[in-house]
Amino acid sequence: MRRIIKSDLIVLPNGIFDGFIVLEDGKIAEITETLPEGEIIDVTGNYVMAGFIDIHTHGGGGFSFTESSPDEIVDGCVFHMTHGTTTIVPTVTTGPFPIMREAVKNIAIAKQNPLVRNLYGAHMEGPYLSPAQCGAQAPGHITEPKPEEYISLVEETGNTIVRWTYAPERDKNGKFCKFLKEHGIVASAGHTDAKYADMALAIENGLCLVTHLYSCTSTVTRDHGFRSLGVIESTFLRDDLYAEIIADGKHLPPELVRMIVKIKGIDRVAAVTDSLSVAGSPATCGVMSGVEYIIEDGVAKLSDRSAFAGSVATADVLLRTLVNECGFTLSEASTMLSATPAKLFGLNKGKLEIGLDSDIVVLNKDFEVQKIIIGEVYTTKKQD
Repeated sequence: MRRIIKSDLIVLPNGIFDGFIVLEDGKIAEITETLPEGEIIDVTGNYVMAGFIDIHTHGGGGFSFTESSPDEIVDGCVFHMTHGTTTIVPTVTTGPFPIMREAVKNIAIAKQNPLVRNLYGAHMEGPYLSPAQCGAQAPGHITEPKPEEYISLVEETGNTIVRWTYAPERDKNGKFCKFLKEHGIVASAGHTDAKYADMALAIENGLCLVTHLYSCTSTVTRDHGFRSLGVIESTFLRDDLYAEIIADGKHLPPELVRMIVKIKGIDRVAAVTDSLSVAGSPATCGVMSGVEYIIEDGVAKLSDRSAFAGSVATADVLLRTLVNECGFTLSEASTMLSATPAKLFGLNKGKLEIGLDSDIVVLNKDFEVQKIIIGEVYTTKKQD
């Protein structure tokens, strides 16, 4: 089917465009100032953007991606879709490995449901993390990489796992990272106390991403006066690393977000929600893999208030934060929300560009989602 989106606020990589986007066979066929033939979807006065790609989210709408049935995972993905997330990578939280394994299987089942046109694959966050940087991850289940666990899981679930967060300093000789690379899984350093030597070895074996930079990532340390770079400085030093940031306006202040982008470049920073199951729900507290947290000041905190536990944001909230609080243009925000994660995972989407998938979100001037298009499926109303 041939459809034409009309707007004076089309967000392209190089700025705002007034004209038409032609959609055909699930792709962007044309971007033009001249009225083409076809069914017109007139959204003049609304922003038209590439659909958001959230590569780190633990749940939403009251549904956890770790401790839910396939149907509940579907509901969580649909919830995020109504907030503009046209591609989602559900995160499996550290816990007993049999529970993590079951969660991946449930995500694989959910992916077959036609309602979740936005589900791309699973993100394993742990259990191969640093106890010193566990954050809200259950410390009792953190271990070093165990080949008997990860090899059988990947073999059993095929291509369901698309990303794995781990602590490079716990990966002897880079064996686990190399395994991920060989199986097409994005290797990401997170919840880690790594030093530069650990990071350099990991990069040699395929590491390309850092999970929520500045959240549970090491910094410069000194040993008898001699300084060693941590994960944060390694991320800035190495151009071959992408930086993921939680852009909810709580985890990182605007000036720190601007500094990260200034150092790394706009096309090396991916904005994520890291949202918990309570995002979009009236809940004031919750439990994630046995770790209790509270909702306060618009963010999830560990129950003792010693650290953040995750966010309660959705992707449209990230857009408001990046534009209204951090001062980025809509094109720059779109790069971090869509183009950069698409490039990281090799997806044919993430920009309004001829030949790419027609994953599109329409928002009013308050950045509230009005319409969603994923491929050839057109949703005219949010399903709150």
